[in-house]
Amino acid sequence: MSLPVTDTSARAADARRVDTLIIGSGFAGLGAAIKLAQEGKHDFVVLERGSDVGGTWRDNTYPGAACDVPSHLYSYSFALNPEWTRSFSPQPEIQNYISSVARKYNVLDKHVFGCEVLSARWNTGTSRWDVHTTTGDYEAKVVVSAVGALCEPSLPDIPGIEGFEGEIFHSAQWNHDADLNGKRIAVIGTGASAIQIVPQLAQKASQLDVYQRTAPWILPRADREYTKAEHLAFKYVPGFQKLCRTGIYWMRETQVVGLAKAPIFMKPLQFVAERHLRRQIKDKALRRKVTPNFQIGCKRMLISNNYYPALAQPNVDVVTDGIAEVRKDSVVDRNGVERKVDAIVVATGFHVTDSPTFAGIIGKDGRSLAQVFDDGGQQGYKGSTIADFPNMFFLVGPNTGLGHSSMVFMIESQVNYVVDAIRLIDRYDIATIEVRKDVQDAYNRDLQDKISKSVWNNGGCASWYLDKHGNNTTLWPGFTFEFRSLTKEFDLGAYRIVTTADLPARPAVVATAPDLGTELTDLDNDKVVAQ
Repeated sequence: MSLPVTDTSARAADARRVDTLIIGSGFAGLGAAIKLAQEGKHDFVVLERGSDVGGTWRDNTYPGAACDVPSHLYSYSFALNPEWTRSFSPQPEIQNYISSVARKYNVLDKHVFGCEVLSARWNTGTSRWDVHTTTGDYEAKVVVSAVGALCEPSLPDIPGIEGFEGEIFHSAQWNHDADLNGKRIAVIGTGASAIQIVPQLAQKASQLDVYQRTAPWILPRADREYTKAEHLAFKYVPGFQKLCRTGIYWMRETQVVGLAKAPIFMKPLQFVAERHLRRQIKDKALRRKVTPNFQIGCKRMLISNNYYPALAQPNVDVVTDGIAEVRKDSVVDRNGVERKVDAIVVATGFHVTDSPTFAGIIGKDGRSLAQVFDDGGQQGYKGSTIADFPNMFFLVGPNTGLGHSSMVFMIESQVNYVVDAIRLIDRYDIATIEVRKDVQDAYNRDLQDKISKSVWNNGGCASWYLDKHGNNTTLWPGFTFEFRSLTKEFDLGAYRIVTTADLPARPAVVATAPDLGTELTDLDNDKVVAQ
């Protein structure tokens, strides 16, 4: 999705009408499509700006791209993959897996590829969403935003960078036609992508300059190839792969205690990371440069066995003085040192709390999602709905991110919640459904109170987890099974609902907020509203 175009308030006469419109087809959008199809809901469409499913795993094809969540856990629970070759999967395997799942569950015919959503605007007259895209207009009763948090590259604001005459590209937009062999290369950033890219470039560059703003904590990567016996067991021993997945899941959940509840329990992991650093970098000056100055877990914990050795190579320099400007063939640091370069790789991450996609979603009061977030911070309810945006659901929404486990687990939880909502919308002929602002506020007060005790807020760092208001609007501050419990059923009592049928007698589950119940008030004709 990009910025909204002008004059999108009026729906096009030839707009395609659908019940449910899904934006994006990564793990989230594809999962929603599969679940809807399994529920017998067939009046839906998935709009994907790329040429295939996969989302971030389709786009991030840089050298060394791989997952930092164990393979068995980084997959749909309903589509375990016995073909993983390694304990941590490389990007091509993950992309192949996602594509195979789309084919297996026969939802590709519901996709429109090469279709970028330009804007989605709530139409109060029709109680539907008017969606404007590069391939035509749509009118949808329900919109599910599954654009993901890692889809819009964040480019650095460095003076002169637009005038650089050599090769320059973001890690998520890798130019595979660029010949980097024997070249002088600058890598800007030392995050999750950079620590995978740097070892690859160090092998081919004549000189590699790594510009580091903040040193990350790096743990050993317990990666290995699976044996033939293991592959046979994954395929033919009933329950074996599921048992492996369950063991990995609970091992990962133990980290929540230190991350979200009592940061003192992160000390053992920090000891492991410190030992890893001492073993791999012997030069004391370089070791000081790459030793973090915050508690482990405050920023995203990274895993690598070859990043530190790459930094220790004679053709690699770590620059910590910051960048003052970029010239046509060089990078100048803040001490005035100029370093000649032939290529620049920008590994500065993504717009997470300030995604440009937010500007294209216009709610019922005429404000964009970007304006709402700018005024009050990035808040939602169960990461799935946002006040003033009726009939819209978000996958991987506010505070659904993780610092320890698989996002696919969170995505499946949200998909269950959203599909249950769509089921109720159809069953009870609900015209509009919108989370109550008081419920959303109560939910977020409780959420921020929990996060205030976490290492993310108390570990002494500034991270992309925080929005411009200083709130952690990215991460879930608890166990993932707690989130699964909260999203098990769609809680009608938390929503304002306009319908022409009787509401079901279903209990309200409003997270940790008080049970606000359901009050019915007569409206025009035979409509009722839960408020």
